[in-house]
Amino acid sequence: MKNKYIDLIQQAFEVPNEEFTVNENGELEWFNIPLMDIIKQYGTPLRICYLPKISDNIKRIRRMFNVAIAKADYEADYNYCYCTKSSHFEFVMEEVLKSNVNLETSSAFDINILEALHDSGHLKPDTYILCNGFKRPQYVENIQNLISNRGFTNVISILDNKFELDLFDPNLTLNVGIRIASEEEPKFEFYTSRLGIRYNDIIPYYRSRIKNDPNVHLKMLHFFVNTGIRDTAYYWNELAKAVNLYCDLRKICPDLDCLNIGGGMPIQAHLDFEFDYEYMIEEIVTQIKKICDNNNVPVPRIFTEFGSYTVGESGAMLYSIVNQKQQNDREKWNMIDSSFMTTLPDTWGINQRYVFLAINNWNSEYERVNLGGLTCDSEDFYNAEAHSNAIFMPKMCNNEEQFIGFFHMGAYQESLGGFGGIQHCLIPGPKMVVIDVDENGEWFTKLFAKEQSYKSMLKILGY
Repeated sequence: MKNKYIDLIQQAFEVPNEEFTVNENGELEWFNIPLMDIIKQYGTPLRICYLPKISDNIKRIRRMFNVAIAKADYEADYNYCYCTKSSHFEFVMEEVLKSNVNLETSSAFDINILEALHDSGHLKPDTYILCNGFKRPQYVENIQNLISNRGFTNVISILDNKFELDLFDPNLTLNVGIRIASEEEPKFEFYTSRLGIRYNDIIPYYRSRIKNDPNVHLKMLHFFVNTGIRDTAYYWNELAKAVNLYCDLRKICPDLDCLNIGGGMPIQAHLDFEFDYEYMIEEIVTQIKKICDNNNVPVPRIFTEFGSYTVGESGAMLYSIVNQKQQNDREKWNMIDSSFMTTLPDTWGINQRYVFLAINNWNSEYERVNLGGLTCDSEDFYNAEAHSNAIFMPKMCNNEEQFIGFFHMGAYQESLGGFGGIQHCLIPGPKMVVIDVDENGEWFTKLFAKEQSYKSMLKILGY
């Protein structure tokens, strides 16, 4: 009878695979890294970032776009941008920039990070910097400083509304983009995105404000939908509308040569995840070319802004089970040594799910459980997977420690949870460890942050 945890997983999913393997001791390895060794060295709760996965994902999408461009005989290039808001950590930014990608920013302090990367030699001044977001005076000042004082030659300020351009120095030569206020998915609460300028206003605005200004050049049209890149009628309809608008603008604006299709490339959130990346990318390139050809307009350079896709699959969060509580005849609660609300806040906020696996005891029998966090909040739990309305784990045995891992959670967690700040019930932030590979292909670890101390919390609170 196959009633072991390893049998359960292998019956449902393809494990082992190139990412997850199980050794002879019934312990999980991630990218051939024995996670129990990491736990023995650092303890839990523990946040891990596996840097090589970042570069691998960048290379993968670049290759697919370049193949699609060659197949379609598309006469313009592809440009990969990383949106910094997904993870601002220095080790992430430096790993991203090893692949010579471009960057997308969202606020004033983003520019200060770019200045630090420029000072350290990691950021080249010919990198494309796409400045998204609503522009406040400090953001505008920082953008201008990047151009005037640091000599960045490919800064494009993407206008979110019709008044932003008036905040800039009129004597500064400025490349701009315009963000389209795309229509939201039919089930969404609003009809139109609050971000960007509505379709009907874009061409009149270009004619009245940009066309006759010798210092302002419209280089980019920016398109993005909240659902991300999906093979749905809604996505293809919105993409077609954006490309048709690009064609109409290009006919009256010779400077316009870039189309930014935003981000939203999905990542693996569960083990049976399937997404045909090659088909989607080839279809995007083909559709853009077809519409431009029908309008007798040169095809645009394609830009993307991939954030979660770039860093999401590089992250893991490891916990230990500190106790099991039997709350009624059917419900068992395995209590973790941290909090989901503070370390994986989007599991609580938007019901996000991640790849979830036991780290050890794969040869033990399994049981159905709920997972509970340490806070006193009733919402601090995790009890269902994307593929199943339940969680199964190895049975708890006396004197046998149990460890679990959540994978592909490398985007947005620290910015949503407030890294180094005050957490719910004053649950401390976990240790953070970076894993990299040396020139010989050997992996090594580096402690980036210790577990948050009570002294740091008291200092923040004024004690």
